[in-house]
Amino acid sequence: MLRTLAFRTSALLPAALVAAVALLPLAACAPGGTSGGGAGTAPTSTSYEDLVTLFKDWRDFEKPELVEGVYDYTAPAMAAQQRELADYQARLAAIDTSGWPIAQQVDHYVVSTEMNGLDFYHRVSQPWARNPAFYVSIFSAESDVPAHEGPVIHGWIDTWTYDYPLSPESAAELATRIGTIPSVLEQAQGNLVEDAADLWRMGIGAFEGQSAALGRLAERVAGTSADLDAAIQEAITASDEFAAWLEAELPSKTGPSGVGADNYDWYMRNVHLVPYTWNEQLTMMRRELARSIALLKLEEHRNRELPEQERIASAEDYDRLFNEAVTEYMEFLEGEDVYSVREYDDFALRERIGRFSPAEGLRGFFSEVSYRDPLTMRTHGHHWFDLAMMENEPHASEIRRVPLLYNIWDSRAEGMATGLEEWMMHAGLFDDSPQSRELIWILVAQRAARAIGGLMMHGNEWTIQEAVDFAAEWTPRGYMPADTSTVWSEQHFYLTQPGYATSYLVGKQMIEQLMAERALQLGDEFTLEGFMDELHATGLIPMSLITWELTGNKPEILEGDAQ
Repeated sequence: MLRTLAFRTSALLPAALVAAVALLPLAACAPGGTSGGGAGTAPTSTSYEDLVTLFKDWRDFEKPELVEGVYDYTAPAMAAQQRELADYQARLAAIDTSGWPIAQQVDHYVVSTEMNGLDFYHRVSQPWARNPAFYVSIFSAESDVPAHEGPVIHGWIDTWTYDYPLSPESAAELATRIGTIPSVLEQAQGNLVEDAADLWRMGIGAFEGQSAALGRLAERVAGTSADLDAAIQEAITASDEFAAWLEAELPSKTGPSGVGADNYDWYMRNVHLVPYTWNEQLTMMRRELARSIALLKLEEHRNRELPEQERIASAEDYDRLFNEAVTEYMEFLEGEDVYSVREYDDFALRERIGRFSPAEGLRGFFSEVSYRDPLTMRTHGHHWFDLAMMENEPHASEIRRVPLLYNIWDSRAEGMATGLEEWMMHAGLFDDSPQSRELIWILVAQRAARAIGGLMMHGNEWTIQEAVDFAAEWTPRGYMPADTSTVWSEQHFYLTQPGYATSYLVGKQMIEQLMAERALQLGDEFTLEGFMDELHATGLIPMSLITWELTGNKPEILEGDAQ
């Protein structure tokens, strides 16, 4: 099943359309550049301020038109947006960046990759027409990355951002916003015309989840406002009816849900600026899976005389051990000069330790790791440092001050958080807890196994069921059975967002490559703390751009026109 696969044209695009796309002028979708406009486009500006203005205009344009409180994703509206996108790409190509500092040229690339992301939406992924879960509006918990993971409809509602009990003003606002959900789902039934069986199947559960989340919200705010109570109940009914409609239509859905390997390669190169193809990433993930399991077995052999690690068994122990883990980790970062700890980092990490959850059996993959040693996943909690940094120390660049669209930050955000797990182990964090080293290799194996599933789904080689089964089978110790929500929700997410499944380990590798280059450049002046600090200062942008800004050497993927 894991044979090397040849590239082929995506099954999502008719041959004539593939040929037409291949003939499109590359200047319209190429990343930034140092020589001004693209082919046939005369430079009209050399001003960085014009780029900032264009970025603001672009962000307004990226949102569909708002019609009676609902964003318009109908076919005519999307066709019009796709036509107008070319005008924004032309404006960007007409800005001459040849005299700019690298940091400003990097910003030009950031804007270009976002535009390429919308282009990919229109040409290939079309979430408004293929992915029912795109229309989920209710989000009850904060993501640990800069923005929502995967495609999300504009007008989403982050209920976790409100203060409870709700003020009259907040209750009225929430009633109005939730009140649009029935109209959103009515529009969705007309928009969802493409045949993507696995996306359709997973959409049923997504709306059952939305209905449940609205039910919990209804209990929380009951009696606050009659209008809010009514809006929530109407939204629950609409969500249930939408799920039932999806289930009724499911038997007619038989088409593939992945984007295809060729489209995946275009997306990696032109949107996420990742220099590895579908085939190359598959090879990398296979290698990571084998490496992690082999090293796990060596660690287990080394620790074979030690008693088995026990899980935390009480709320009292949970609170104590998780808080102790935060303290130990912060002291390690500062005492070992890993990076310059900021005054808000401790609070950012400690605030997210959660609470004890009683369980007879498995709690979920990451809890199975954390309940054995809370320190392990405090390293991945670097996400919260990133978010605190964005809030407390906004980047000097207006373009980098806001979360980038289309999850373009994934190689940096997920690569850093995942990398720190293993890097801190090598730096000595678990020297006094040898069995926790085993947990780190289990984490790597799980990331690699689920990434292989994500790749195979997008190559249209596996169904989501096959991806789930593979990830469950290859996650050590049975910590992630195939019938658990963790593995299903992850593979569903990776199916909606090409490249995210591999970003944890691919991003980690790209940071390691950058570390090696900076060590070579700086020689004896290189320090881990200095490297981490300069990396943080660039903001949450693709790792290829960070590499260019920090080394001064432009990565090959950024040279010339897009391929």
